[in-house]
Amino acid sequence: MKRIAVLTSGGDAPGMNAAVRAVVRKGFYHDLEVYGIYHGYDGLIKGEIAKLDLGSVGDIIHRGGTVLYTARSDEFRTPEGQKKAVDQLKKFGIEGLVVIGGDGSFRGAQKLNQHGILTVGVPGTIDNDIPGTDFTIGFDTAINTVIGAIDKIRDTATSHERTYIIEVMGRNAGDIALWSGLADGAESIIIPEAFFQMDEIIERLERGHKRGKKHSIIIVAEGVGSAVEFAKEVKEKTGMETRVTVLGHIQRGGSPTAFDRVLASRLGAEAVDLLLKNMSGRMVGIKNNQIISIDIDDALMQKHSVDLSLYQLASILAI
Repeated sequence: MKRIAVLTSGGDAPGMNAAVRAVVRKGFYHDLEVYGIYHGYDGLIKGEIAKLDLGSVGDIIHRGGTVLYTARSDEFRTPEGQKKAVDQLKKFGIEGLVVIGGDGSFRGAQKLNQHGILTVGVPGTIDNDIPGTDFTIGFDTAINTVIGAIDKIRDTATSHERTYIIEVMGRNAGDIALWSGLADGAESIIIPEAFFQMDEIIERLERGHKRGKKHSIIIVAEGVGSAVEFAKEVKEKTGMETRVTVLGHIQRGGSPTAFDRVLASRLGAEAVDLLLKNMSGRMVGIKNNQIISIDIDDALMQKHSVDLSLYQLASILAI
């Protein structure tokens, strides 16, 4: 193998740049030519491909977002679009491709794999919803961003003696809500993976109010529903003053944490190693702090789950 390429696809996540840097520099270490593909699969179809050197990835390890940019591509979902992508890779003599992104990005990687292009996926998404790995790149940074926001909201919640409903991202996964809620002592955490009863949440709020508690924080994962509607119901059943904060895309930005930088570096380097071994259709990940790889199809066939023991612990500690 002489030439490989790297692209980022789907939603951006802090640490993607660290992964790109690792792919490029590990490739150079093994005397490979490394190309960057800009704007994801859409850019691949259009031939937005450029050779990278060591300086191309200098001073990016600490930056959020992705220097390769990212975009959605409806055309790539079609056989015609996939053929164009393969033709571009062959035009540049690229033999292996590292795809950094989420489950949709991995499905795209598998399409290229089926066309004979060696592909390896690196899980990069703040949602932490990729089965087969304990953590995805960007998740740790996102929950630290959420924690910082909750800390500030708690100050004003205390000052005004109100209940705050905070909606966090995560798509259909509750990891961001669960980890940030436990870390910040939220009174209730609402996630798609765990059944909840509104009456229990109301009872907990009223119990806290009776013992003199001046404020409450409730974290709602976006996969459950609207925090606005949730707040209306709380207001109707308790009469308590409620306010809603939807954190939104602030959770995707910012300088990656040390954990995400190290994780991205380890996963990016491992992806290059797999390509050098002519392994394809694989996803790298981390299990029990060990870097592993599994078949992408096997990973995508699994159902994402959260550690419900953390959910139970959060409920106990919020008594």
